[in-house]
Amino acid sequence: MRFIWAFLALGLATAAHAQAPSGSIDDFIAGELPISGAPGLAYAVVEDGEVVSGAHGEVLAGSGRLVTPDTPFLIGSISKSFTAMAVMKLVEAGEVDLDTQVSHYLDVFADRPSGAITIRQLLSHTSGFSTRQGNDTHIDRTQGGDELQRQVARIARWSPPHAPDTRWQYSNANYQILGAVIEAVSGQAYASYMEAEILEPIGMEKSFVSDGESHDARAVGHQPWFGSKRPLRDNSTNRVNAPAGGVISTASDMALYLATMMNGQDDVISAESKAAMLRPAGATSPLYGFGWSIDPKSGAVHRSGLTPGIETLAVLAPAAGRGVVILVNANGGIGFGESATLFGGLSSRALGLDDQSGGTSWGRKSLFLTFALLPVLFVIGIVTAWFHRGGLRAKSGAFGAFSLWFPLLMTLALAWTAVYLIPQLFGVPIRTFFLYLPDFVLLLVASAVTGVLWAVFRLGVFYSGKASPSRPPAT
Repeated sequence: MRFIWAFLALGLATAAHAQAPSGSIDDFIAGELPISGAPGLAYAVVEDGEVVSGAHGEVLAGSGRLVTPDTPFLIGSISKSFTAMAVMKLVEAGEVDLDTQVSHYLDVFADRPSGAITIRQLLSHTSGFSTRQGNDTHIDRTQGGDELQRQVARIARWSPPHAPDTRWQYSNANYQILGAVIEAVSGQAYASYMEAEILEPIGMEKSFVSDGESHDARAVGHQPWFGSKRPLRDNSTNRVNAPAGGVISTASDMALYLATMMNGQDDVISAESKAAMLRPAGATSPLYGFGWSIDPKSGAVHRSGLTPGIETLAVLAPAAGRGVVILVNANGGIGFGESATLFGGLSSRALGLDDQSGGTSWGRKSLFLTFALLPVLFVIGIVTAWFHRGGLRAKSGAFGAFSLWFPLLMTLALAWTAVYLIPQLFGVPIRTFFLYLPDFVLLLVASAVTGVLWAVFRLGVFYSGKASPSRPPAT
């Protein structure tokens, strides 16, 4: 999704009042959706309070069930902006103070290194918790209604790698903690409070919060699978991550939310609180407010959502009175079946900007194809080593030893890069990376395994030959 932000921020900064690209939004989607491989999409555009919405494709690939503007999607991290709105509502009620330590609201943080973190620092991702900690997937999913409290109790035992307010680092842990604060202060479950105090007052009648159950009406997520998309087997929701990514909404309902954020009125929360959410939270957080990322040059804000099988995007350009939300029931692939052009082109048209979504990414295509080819080459190398074992066993001296052992070092380095470094660049362990890009992760693992096997096989062939000297001639 970072590719989308790069060109979108540039467009908002330089062309805030440009004319929309030629061709309608629906024409663009009709051409681009098949290229992306995504089964379905819903969108809504808000301009000066007026809403235009639309939808294309299917809820589940091959099902014949059409997506509509009222189809519920898991909106992912756009949910953080809803959690931030709920916190601001409690601030206005005098029940929460932005600069009070979290240990004041949650006893599990008492006498912990993280207990001094403030509510403001949690909202702005300046708490010191890391992206990797926030993507922790060792979650107790036992039903009982207290899953969030149990997860936050685990988080309280962690030591943040950075001191509060010393650096900005995005972390789901921050908003899971805020969800627990909302529960502690309001005396209600997170989902109950959000639905009664935020969603219903906005008029989001078809929206709700993850409750741990499956919902048949919800758009089914799809993962990249070697140029195509395959549906997720598990369509259940997750209560633990609800404050960070568990609101379920429709394009039509999200349009009401975007309009509420831009109307300059006191309603669900005050206009002043809305403005605070949409401006930089402080010196350590110059590009992030409360639940929203910010382009300081244009004043536009955006928030993406990325969950297994679903990608979403919301953008506000308050100065122009425009906003757009896009909901897609598939993850983009690496090089093939990507969604960046779909999101970028649709956003540009909705906001009246020059289309800067770009074309094919040969760099990412090359990366995917490289890891697709490596396992084949390593298997060929194993077969070749066996058929040419005589020459392999004839190696001697320093150069011979180097040619035997250096490939092992190189393939071990490749394996480390494939199964550790590349997932770390995305801030997740490889098991979590698999949830979003299963085809690419399989290629990474296959490259790592076959590479090391090839190097070890060559060594085995060499040393097994040395251990089996020729039988002496018969007398």
